[in-house]
Amino acid sequence: MPQPPGLNAAERRLWNAFPTGTTVVLGEDRPTGPLPERMVRAEIITRLLLGAGDARPGSVAAVRLRGAYITGRLDVAGGSVEHELLLRDCRLVEEPDFSNAETRQLRLNRCKMPGFDGGGLRADGFLSLSGAEIDGEVRLLRAQLSGGLRMNGTVINAPSEERWALSAGALVVDVGAFIRKATITGGVRFVGARMNGGLFMEGTTLVNPGRLALDAQNMVVEDTAEFSHGFTAFGTIRLRSARFNGILSFSRGILDSADPGRMALHASHMQADELLLWPEEKIRGRVSLSYSRISLIMDHPSVWPDELYLNGMTYETLRGAEFRDRLSWVSRDPEFHLQPYEQLAAWYHGIGHDDLGRKVHLAKLRARRRHLNPVGKAWNQLLDWTVGFGYRPWLAFAWFAALLAIGTTVFSIEEPRPIKPGNELPSFHALIYTLDLLIPLDTFGQQLSYDAVSWSRWVAYGLVTIGWVLATALIAGVTRVLRPISGRN
Repeated sequence: MPQPPGLNAAERRLWNAFPTGTTVVLGEDRPTGPLPERMVRAEIITRLLLGAGDARPGSVAAVRLRGAYITGRLDVAGGSVEHELLLRDCRLVEEPDFSNAETRQLRLNRCKMPGFDGGGLRADGFLSLSGAEIDGEVRLLRAQLSGGLRMNGTVINAPSEERWALSAGALVVDVGAFIRKATITGGVRFVGARMNGGLFMEGTTLVNPGRLALDAQNMVVEDTAEFSHGFTAFGTIRLRSARFNGILSFSRGILDSADPGRMALHASHMQADELLLWPEEKIRGRVSLSYSRISLIMDHPSVWPDELYLNGMTYETLRGAEFRDRLSWVSRDPEFHLQPYEQLAAWYHGIGHDDLGRKVHLAKLRARRRHLNPVGKAWNQLLDWTVGFGYRPWLAFAWFAALLAIGTTVFSIEEPRPIKPGNELPSFHALIYTLDLLIPLDTFGQQLSYDAVSWSRWVAYGLVTIGWVLATALIAGVTRVLRPISGRN
């Protein structure tokens, strides 16, 4: 097809280079202003992409342009583009529109533009915005990128606080989404997105303090999701109901909600094979992992936030913290819940540390005490002191031995008198008499035969009362312990 009339020198070079896909270099850097020798109308690029130019046999036609100042709107919305587009170091005056288009590979590398509309885009190849500076919204809603997404080193500034910087709900990316060392000011929206080749955001900074830095509810990631090695989020990361069929890593990243009262990481109802929650420094803000299912959790006490919600979460393996730290880990929820303690105890029992499992149960019941009424607190404290809630029954025997020694000493000094003097009375023995007082049943006949006198009578009353309390506490504690044991069997 002959050249259309009215082309300037730069446009004629582009039109002539299109049939062979030769790169037209108008400058080695991005133009800062409308230099006449670099100006290309977006209309000319659009016409070439939509088939206005002729392809040369034996060559692959493509639009490859560097250092251009592109005026007008590059608009192929709803069209079918059979040729590759490569723009490098270009300045686009208006937002390019590829919405609902079918294209080959698209590369707008190191370009400056006021936004990018790729909603519904279907690319048979990858979309690259690497190194671009975008002062506006990037829209990739429902886009399907079979060759991947590349936004390495990209800088995006949302047009306002109410708008997203990167809006990509229901985005489908095959091969992989690489958004490394980018700086995105404003929220990123990946709700319902599917990353079939992984999501890699190492070194990227998301800035949206007091708001959502990343909203990825219901996102599915195959392989690996890397929010690590220099990844920084100022704002909330929301991964509610997301699924990671591989590793979810925050290793050596930074999570900062910029508001202690907000969530730094909201990952409830999430599923992951591995969670590496080991950022560079302590997480600033709250973290929720409630009702999530995670096979392996690797974390460290130095990075745990002050408020951590674990109710309903299940896991198979824990790494990175000692037993005493795990007790602090499950107690960071402002509201008391039994399940985190039960899950931790079950894990220790499952790996053969029954002694540590019992200590978790003790910690659970002690933590529960703070939320009981005064009577419940008193009974809880009594069970703790006397029998360790049944998990430390030796305490009851220790109390029993101490009281037995006290009673034996007292009644050796102040011997009780016979109730019915006579030769048929059993011989008095201070140790046996004390045993009869402590054991709720009259076992040896001493209690019914002898009566304490004077001040020792109050000691006898105390021993009888304490004996009943110890027996009741022991029965209650043992019953409490046997109930979960029978349930596990």
